[in-house]
Amino acid sequence: MSIHRVTESDSHYDHLEKMSVADMLKNINKEDKTVPMAIEKVLPQIEALVNTITKKMKDGGRMFYIGAGTSGRLGVVDASELPPTFGLEHGRVIGLIAGGDKAIRKAVEFAEDAEDGGWKDLQEHNISSNDIVVGIAASGTTPYVVGGIKHCRENNILTGAITCNTGSPLAEAADYPIEVIVGPEFVTGSTRMKAGTAQKLVLNMISTAVMIQLGRIKGNKMVDMQLTNNKLINRGTLMLMEALNIDEKKAEALLSKHGNVRKALAAEKK
Repeated sequence: MSIHRVTESDSHYDHLEKMSVADMLKNINKEDKTVPMAIEKVLPQIEALVNTITKKMKDGGRMFYIGAGTSGRLGVVDASELPPTFGLEHGRVIGLIAGGDKAIRKAVEFAEDAEDGGWKDLQEHNISSNDIVVGIAASGTTPYVVGGIKHCRENNILTGAITCNTGSPLAEAADYPIEVIVGPEFVTGSTRMKAGTAQKLVLNMISTAVMIQLGRIKGNKMVDMQLTNNKLINRGTLMLMEALNIDEKKAEALLSKHGNVRKALAAEKK
């Protein structure tokens, strides 16, 4: 199927190699500024997907991201940050990338062209209709992603999609498509730039909103964060000092005893 891909359209700029560094940076920045405005146009679509994911996860289901290349890496990053940030159990949000985990660091040739690849990877995690799958592909045509989403639909599994082209096979296949049209890239076809930025921002919005809806934030604080380094221990200590009006020593002792901010707050307020 041949579609017009704005992500492959010629850059608005030419002779990039002749630009001064100052002009190059100014023009990249000018293009980047358009991304949030493109996202603003699809907030209702993002809201619909967030509400559906939240319901699925409240009912005990999981969320999967599937993607290839930059899109796959962004999904893996978003999924991997949720347990330390929000205390989410591992395995509740899973990022899958064409070519497997080795593709996170080094491109795996032609992995994204396997139409059954996404579905095979999902099956390894015993995907079911209790779960929801979000396909991520700037082009909206990546076979690994489109094929995975189509198989999900055939098996009564709800799906979402994040793409940067209109009328793509991915958007057509998904129950909840999000099309963020950011236009041609500064370097023609380099979707790691504006398209990647758009996908990252949308993923931030989706996962953060879902985690808040699942009760993983109190006020505006990450009270369920995992205390995996000194910075986070210090942050947790400050949270307790502020919330309970206690000194640093007592806050540190409470945090050490209970293991996280929420449990310390609950125990102390009893």
